[in-house]
Amino acid sequence: MCHEVGTSQLVAMRRDAMDIWDTTINQQRTNNEDSSMVSGSRREGFRMKGSDIDLMCWPNDRRVIWELSQSQYYNTRRQKLILCDCSESPPGFTLLYLPSTNMHTEMRTVCFRMYNRHYISSSKYRQMSCRLRPYISTPHGPCASGNWGSLEWDNAFCFVSDFWPPSASSWIDRCHSWPKPHIVDDIVENGCHFVAIGHKLGRHEDHEWRISFSLAEQKLVYAMNHCQFLIYGLLKLFLKGIINNGLGDDDKLLCSYHMKTAVFWVIQQNTILHWCPQNLLEGFWVCFKLILKWVYEGICPNFFIPDNNMFLSKIHCNKQHQLFITLYGLYEKGIAFLLHSPFMRSYIVNVLHYPRLSICTDEHTLISEASFDENLYIETQSHYVFIELNIQRYIWCLHTIEQIIGSPLLTQYQVLRLQRLTAFLLQEIAFILHMENYTHENKLRYRAEKMSFHMLKLAVKFGCISDMMYIAMYYYKTLRYIEALSILEKIKVKLAQPYLMYRLNADKDMYTEAVGGQSWSKKMKQAVAMDILLDNKIHFISELIPEQQSSLQNGCFISIVPLFILLHMLEILCCRHVDTMRAQTVLDDLQTLVHYDEGQLLDPILRDIIWQILGICQQVTGNLQAALYSYQQSLSQEPCIKIRTATQMRIHEISLWNQ
Repeated sequence: MCHEVGTSQLVAMRRDAMDIWDTTINQQRTNNEDSSMVSGSRREGFRMKGSDIDLMCWPNDRRVIWELSQSQYYNTRRQKLILCDCSESPPGFTLLYLPSTNMHTEMRTVCFRMYNRHYISSSKYRQMSCRLRPYISTPHGPCASGNWGSLEWDNAFCFVSDFWPPSASSWIDRCHSWPKPHIVDDIVENGCHFVAIGHKLGRHEDHEWRISFSLAEQKLVYAMNHCQFLIYGLLKLFLKGIINNGLGDDDKLLCSYHMKTAVFWVIQQNTILHWCPQNLLEGFWVCFKLILKWVYEGICPNFFIPDNNMFLSKIHCNKQHQLFITLYGLYEKGIAFLLHSPFMRSYIVNVLHYPRLSICTDEHTLISEASFDENLYIETQSHYVFIELNIQRYIWCLHTIEQIIGSPLLTQYQVLRLQRLTAFLLQEIAFILHMENYTHENKLRYRAEKMSFHMLKLAVKFGCISDMMYIAMYYYKTLRYIEALSILEKIKVKLAQPYLMYRLNADKDMYTEAVGGQSWSKKMKQAVAMDILLDNKIHFISELIPEQQSSLQNGCFISIVPLFILLHMLEILCCRHVDTMRAQTVLDDLQTLVHYDEGQLLDPILRDIIWQILGICQQVTGNLQAALYSYQQSLSQEPCIKIRTATQMRIHEISLWNQ
């Protein structure tokens, strides 16, 4: 389980990385900008295959209050207030309306009039939020969906309240043994959110808002001991691998949130006295029986507002009956039903056959230094993104990092995360400066280029081997081909090291011998390389502009380009101007790499951009027939980077030339 879900050290590292990201980004928000928070399973510390990224964003200049007396705590000139009306909504939901003195113009389009009040319609608010963010316009429930490279994400549009909901006051009274009093106080002091979706059986489904306890749930998951967290992970694996296996989205009645709710109730009710690795299966079994009981009764009480039955709109009548039969069939088989999961079978079989088998909990035995570094490697590949291109915002963010980087409270993983973010910000600023000063007079352009180059060199000090690629791209962009080729040669030497960690393909023994025991900052500079992230709002290489524009138009903020593909591409583009024979040799090498690599250097998920770049290189060197074939291959791949529009455009161009 620790290999699948994570050891306590790995989970702590993942949470540290997420926490420092939110802190850094939100500290530099102005009052008229949105705040955001990563929520869901990734924030909790899971990294399971197929899981997406959940985001919540809310306006800083608006606050929801439960009664007018709470308005005394706000400067209403700076923060506009919104009031709750729960009188006609099911438990856990509410209507939101604007006080008559607070009818600001920009909200009128999302309001409807009822009982002489202006209520904010959740459905209209979702539509407006998507319209104002053209790159994230794909609706998905209460969210808008998009892509960061190969990762999908959901962005929920919310409002925030600094006050705890009165309907959840009973939860505070229940917290006798878990969580601890200081955690309860922290949760209550941070209030709640309101997500733009109504109850399907409510009187005002299109206008209601769901009360969200995402921040509170995150703090409760953090308050679990590691055995409890593993049981929660086991329930998620059980749900995905057994209950929902093979079902379409519309047929999946139980979800991960039900599993989490069951764990919360079992922990708080002291159903298990000793939460330890030896009782892992017992803990799972108790949670499973509670879920079975809920399905039988047709009632799944929300952990914070028990009157909110989370089965009410989906699990009832025939669906409830069929789900109960399925779960009861598993119950009759006993805990051995976990053997039906191919993943669980290999882990559970020995425990079932040998109940006295010793259980290893030592972190160093479970995961070596090199293996831990591989997980940290994954975490440092985070797909940073800023919706707006704003140098001032980037500078504010750098100032925030400067203020907190020396804090003794930072963990080593948070320091590393800040270093990676610093490198990213410097790279973004460098290329934005070039874009903004490209048409200026020589003196201004020279000054901007000098500053940009300095930033890119500084970014390498905070980054890894592959960050040198941004210097090579900048040299190419500014027509300095010899200098770009010189950087590429240095990168190739570093990539040839036998202890290189790239795409988790590292010789662990050689890696440990070469850099074991060093700080991760030093390991990154000497032995770590990653694929290249291109912010689609910034033009890094002119030959890739159509691909970036196509990707951005389809809601994909980041293009991920395999390092070795971009290395070959840049070398071909530079050699076209200084050594055409070498350009053809490198093109031959690129063709061999694309056709014969078996996942060692190239991520199969990125085959659309891989074939596309091969086609571009063939096209610029004059081999149109080969380029056409490569573009057709790109079209036949899964659209990871969302570049189909650019591919079709390039095919059309070649067709015109061939006429």
